[in-house]
Amino acid sequence: MRTLRLQYPLRVLCRVLEVSRSGYYAWPHRRPSTRAQEDARLEVAIQAAHVRTRQTYGPERLQAELREDGFPAGISRIKRLRKKLGLRCQQVRRFTTTTDSTHALPVADNVLAQTVTTRRPNETWVADITYVPTVEGWLYLAGVKDLYTGEVVGHAMDARMTTDLVQSALRKALDTKRPARGLIHHSDRGSQYCAQAYQATLRQFGAGLPAPGGTMCVGAVALRQDPLNARDGT
Repeated sequence: MRTLRLQYPLRVLCRVLEVSRSGYYAWPHRRPSTRAQEDARLEVAIQAAHVRTRQTYGPERLQAELREDGFPAGISRIKRLRKKLGLRCQQVRRFTTTTDSTHALPVADNVLAQTVTTRRPNETWVADITYVPTVEGWLYLAGVKDLYTGEVVGHAMDARMTTDLVQSALRKALDTKRPARGLIHHSDRGSQYCAQAYQATLRQFGAGLPAPGGTMCVGAVALRQDPLNARDGT
């Protein structure tokens, strides 16, 4: 009515819309209804949950999330407020693989086979690449873990899964721990680990080349048991 009043007399608007003149004049001074106040609080909770869940939750999953936050609401109400706020789910790209083992680079014998027994720190390291979903896309995380201590001795992150990524993680591990010659290094046979630059770094410390066996080899399995591989972040 406030907008239309610039074009029509108030008495005409009140008659057509069936609103009393006193009601119109009292409306600007009224407090929001209980329902309106609850909607305002729920809108804030919906926006916070939408960001927290990386914009991937629909109304049904969002309902459970809001209930845990102390904001119980029906599906229809959540849909209405999401539409009002202009919130939509973002399609998440499906992730397929982290390393490419279809290459002709040299591959060493699997020294560890399926044995994970070690006698001292810095005797056997395992390496692998994992990924972390972020609002800007996938973030790749390369790690090197000491099988004896369970410590992640080196790690590196990048937006691309390259030899430089795993090389950086290995360099950090070598600079920090300074292992003796004869170090056993175990990873999958991805092209990043079999690259000449990575092999050259390993040879400086008398370590072998990446062992065969694909992503199910003992090195990858052992590293994936570490919290480093948590998908929710680092």
